[in-house]
Amino acid sequence: MILKLFGTDLETTGFDADDGHMVTEIAISIVKLDTETMEAVDRKKWSTLVDPKRSIPQKVQEITGITPDMVKGAPEWHEIAPKVKSIINGCDVFVAHNANFDAPFMYHMMNKVKLEMPDIEIFCTMQNGRWATPNGKVPKLAELCRACRIDFDEVSAHRAWYDTEKMMDALIYGLKKGYFKLDLEELSCETQ
Repeated sequence: MILKLFGTDLETTGFDADDGHMVTEIAISIVKLDTETMEAVDRKKWSTLVDPKRSIPQKVQEITGITPDMVKGAPEWHEIAPKVKSIINGCDVFVAHNANFDAPFMYHMMNKVKLEMPDIEIFCTMQNGRWATPNGKVPKLAELCRACRIDFDEVSAHRAWYDTEKMMDALIYGLKKGYFKLDLEELSCETQ
């Protein structure tokens, strides 16, 4: 059976979409996972900077490395949202390292442009990754990667494209080792 995973990370101007914060970068990694071997049989990725049409606070620029000059001329959310929706359609699981942030933000942004998100299972590698830390706290992505023996470059971190790829590498490793569990009976897997 094949499970289609939609891994994503958003970089934004702030934490609250209800306060008008916007996406500055989105990355998507689609992984087709063989549920028998937990091996990726296909992997595609896509990312883009997004012009938020608002200021990016200095502190956010320092964390993400994304500056107003970088997003100037990039597509706006309403221009890429249909592509994001077409990518996520047909996926079985929405994966994010902090799904309590990324999923609601993504749903808000889609609603803003009147696009409905599909009914899809959400899996958080942060909340489900407590096994990766000695004290059982939620791991930062770097901690999760270290526990999964995946190289993690702190300089490249906090860019959506980098974080998404590392998160999906950690997820696949954790699924193979049995550290992460997906309820396959609840999901509609394709037959190969």
